[in-house]
Amino acid sequence: MIELVVFDMAGTTVYDGDAVNASFRAALASAGINAEPASVNAVMGLHKPEAIRILLTEVGQKFTEAAVDSLHDDFVRRMRDYYATDPAVREIPGASAAFAALRKAGIKVALNTGFNRAIVDGILNRLGWQTPQTIDAVVTSDEVCRGRPHPDMIQLLMKKLGVRDAKRVAKVGDTRADLEEGANAGCGLNIGVTSGSFTRSQLEAYPHSQIVASVADVPAIVL
Repeated sequence: MIELVVFDMAGTTVYDGDAVNASFRAALASAGINAEPASVNAVMGLHKPEAIRILLTEVGQKFTEAAVDSLHDDFVRRMRDYYATDPAVREIPGASAAFAALRKAGIKVALNTGFNRAIVDGILNRLGWQTPQTIDAVVTSDEVCRGRPHPDMIQLLMKKLGVRDAKRVAKVGDTRADLEEGANAGCGLNIGVTSGSFTRSQLEAYPHSQIVASVADVPAIVL
């Protein structure tokens, strides 16, 4: 029996019109660095400073941690502005209904993400997703020692919500990092969704229990 479902945000429960990819590339471009959209998609879901390090290494760019921090600050500014103002921002259809169905059945619902808290609070406020009214807990990648694909965020959510056995946790996400995180945490269900950065065939290459089209399909699997 599943006691907790941990959902990713951008691309899984939140529609943002590919703004994460665009903001990443714009922040890098402002520093004279060109990154291909496919390269940015490949690091989706990771802790964002780590994603920046990977992208800089991929293009052969030497960097300091101060440079990574500067690029991350630029990215965060762009994302906060976007989530606060752009009319495209909305929930993935069926996300709130999925949360409600799971909670009605006594299953805890949590969010985790590669974003930091500053971005996440803007998203939650925009969508009206409050704790404990809509969800039970949220953990961001800057609140743990290690972001995805490490299991730290899931383990912190389990601790917060009193869930002791990872086999009673389901992880839901749209990226390689999400699925690897779920596998590394030992989750009983590890569900990929094709509403975000990765296609079905791409997700099938990584550890998973099931791959579905949308977060709206999750309650039927879990309940």
